[in-house]
Amino acid sequence: MFTDNISKIRTPAVAGQFYPAEPSQLTDLIQNMLRQAKAVSPRHIKALIVPHAGFIYSGPVAATAYQTLIQQANEIKRVVLLGPSHRVGFHGIATISATEYQMPQGNIKIDRAAVNLIEVLPQVQQLDKAHEQEHSLEVQLPFLQLVLGTTFNLVPLVVGDCPANQVAEVLELLWGGQETLIVISSDLSHCQSYQLAQQQDQQTSESILSLSPENIHYEDACGRNPVNGLLLAAKSHHLKPALVDLRNSGDTAGPRDRVVGYGAYLFSDG
Repeated sequence: MFTDNISKIRTPAVAGQFYPAEPSQLTDLIQNMLRQAKAVSPRHIKALIVPHAGFIYSGPVAATAYQTLIQQANEIKRVVLLGPSHRVGFHGIATISATEYQMPQGNIKIDRAAVNLIEVLPQVQQLDKAHEQEHSLEVQLPFLQLVLGTTFNLVPLVVGDCPANQVAEVLELLWGGQETLIVISSDLSHCQSYQLAQQQDQQTSESILSLSPENIHYEDACGRNPVNGLLLAAKSHHLKPALVDLRNSGDTAGPRDRVVGYGAYLFSDG
C-alpha cells in the first residue's frame, strides 16, 4: 500500500502478522532474540543472507546474522536490500517509486539517487505492485532499524526471474565502501520433512560457502536469484563467506510434518 502524499510512502503490509505492529512489543521481541543469538568473532561484514518468515519461525535465525552487525553499526549508512517476489511474477529487478518506507519503529528514507543509478540497466524496472504486499524485504527492516538506528538509507529491490549475472551487475553499481551493507533475504528448502530439509539445506549451505551459485536451484532457496547474484559478486570481490546459523521451523517453532529451512550467513572482506 502507498499513501497519496507528495512524498510517497510505502506502508507496512505484514505488520501484526509476520511481526508485532506495536513498537515497544516489536523492540522487546527483537532485543530478546539478539540477546539469545550466539556471538560471532568480530570481522568487517559487507553482506548478509538472512531468512524472511514470520518472526516466530525465522526470527531467531535472522537475529544471529544481525547480531554480527552491532560492532560496525555506526559505519553503515546505506542498506541495499534484495528479496524474492512472492506475489507478482515479472522478469528482472523491481524498484519502487516511494521515497520512504514506513515501519512501526519509524520511517526509513529510500536512496532515490541509488535507485535512479540502477534504473538505467535493462533488467531494472520501477514496479510498485511488486513491493506493495511483499514481505521478504519488510521483515528485515525491524532488525535493521534496531541494530543500525534510523539514520541509514534504503535501496529496496524485489527480484523476479533474473539471472545471477544481472543481479551481480546491479550489486556492482551499488557496492560502495564500508558505508554500504548488502542484505539478501531468502529462506531455504520448503515443505520437506525435517530430515530431508536438514540434508537439502546442508547441501545448499555448502554451495553458499564455496561461492557456487551454479549448484543452487529452484527448490533449494526461494531467494536463489538474489543469493546467486551475491555469490558471483562476492567471488569477484574476494569476500569470505561464513555460516552463522542453520536451522528450520521444526527447530524454532516446534515439531511439525513439513518444515522450512533458514540459514544465516555473513560475507566479510577480512
